[in-house]
Amino acid sequence: RLARDLSGTFGSASYAFEEMIAELGSCQIGMTLGLPCDIDNHASYVGHWLQRLKADKTAIFKAAAAAQRAVDYCLAFHPDFAAQDLATEDAGSAEPIAA
Repeated sequence: RLARDLSGTFGSASYAFEEMIAELGSCQIGMTLGLPCDIDNHASYVGHWLQRLKADKTAIFKAAAAAQRAVDYCLAFHPDFAAQDLATEDAGSAEPIAA
């Protein structure tokens, strides 16, 4: 799914990266659906894995982008959010209105 590398072993950089994607994605989905969420717990968990990726200063941004793609993929199966996505796409493709 979404062409992600899931071959990393526990503790490896690729495993840490996938853990960050999963944690950020679960937090985003929970907040979108209005589920209770402990932000401090999510931040602590992501922070732990981010320490494993100290050499890559952009890791959190890459993980957040990958998490958003995963969230979009999952929410596309929910009728309310699939319809919302179509409305966003239609709005983005509209021709600019001349003033």
